[in-house]
Amino acid sequence: MPILSSTYTPPYIFRNAHVSTIYPNLLRKVNGIQQKRERVELDDGDFIDLDWSYTASTTEKVIIVVHGLEGNAQRQYMMGIARLLNKNNWDTVLVNLRNCSGEVNRLYKSYNAGVSDDLDHIVNHVLRKNKYTTISLCGFSLGGNITLKYLGEGRKIPFEIKAAVAVSVPCDLYDSLLEINKPKNYIYEQRFIRHLKAKLYERQAVFPDKISKSDIKACSSLIEIDNLYTSVAHGYKDAIDYYNQCSSKQFLKTIKIPTLILNAKNDSFLGNRCYPEGEAKENPNLFLEIPKYGGHVGFYFPGKTYYNEARTLEFLEKWVYKNK
Repeated sequence: MPILSSTYTPPYIFRNAHVSTIYPNLLRKVNGIQQKRERVELDDGDFIDLDWSYTASTTEKVIIVVHGLEGNAQRQYMMGIARLLNKNNWDTVLVNLRNCSGEVNRLYKSYNAGVSDDLDHIVNHVLRKNKYTTISLCGFSLGGNITLKYLGEGRKIPFEIKAAVAVSVPCDLYDSLLEINKPKNYIYEQRFIRHLKAKLYERQAVFPDKISKSDIKACSSLIEIDNLYTSVAHGYKDAIDYYNQCSSKQFLKTIKIPTLILNAKNDSFLGNRCYPEGEAKENPNLFLEIPKYGGHVGFYFPGKTYYNEARTLEFLEKWVYKNK
């Protein structure tokens, strides 16, 4: 499909990428969501925790939402989409990827940007409830990459899945890594490193024979963490092999359901290769919207509903209606 034009024009201060990115994480408060946690047992002996929230009336529609790097189901961007969708007759399943629900998972491996098999397990688990005739998917950042990879890598997609939205997606992982390494993103990068190393120290206490404290301490960049842990724990040769195999950009041409990618032009985490204009032009199911502003998972809009949330609802409802 052609590249979509965007109507998003935020208040002046939120045209700054860093303000747009930081404000929702530090100051936004999404209230009124009641979550019910469900633990899903996986075939490999591990588990994933899902946080459900329900619409006030009976519905046959549900959305499965996947968070970003070091996120969880309680992040404000996750709660914001749940609140809006619940008000519009959608149940929501907010996914906590492995090791992101507040409890160390059982296996040495955890989550990464390519764990589409885990998303497939969640989709099938939701389908087994025999309640929903319409499923949609939404992913933020790393979760958006997982969602796009799941849709495009060749598995049979259940016919109940009608549409998907991916927000602020690093669909070329190495290109995004290079962008995050730039001085403008130093604070963000250091925050990611601190959080990831804290998780690794937790894993080291449980699996002392697989990783050492000294190796963790020596890591000073994201690629060093991915070389030390992410690639090794998940069966890749090294970090570059992990980025190459898991980047969703290579799978976009084979997505067969209506899918919207919403990537702000001023997203400081995304390099040029994270804006797949050629793929969108060639695939009639792929829609790419590049607002001038928005930052990374920002998209502030006055009022309770942010632009990406309203745009997600609009896109999903359009294609659910068309597919009836």
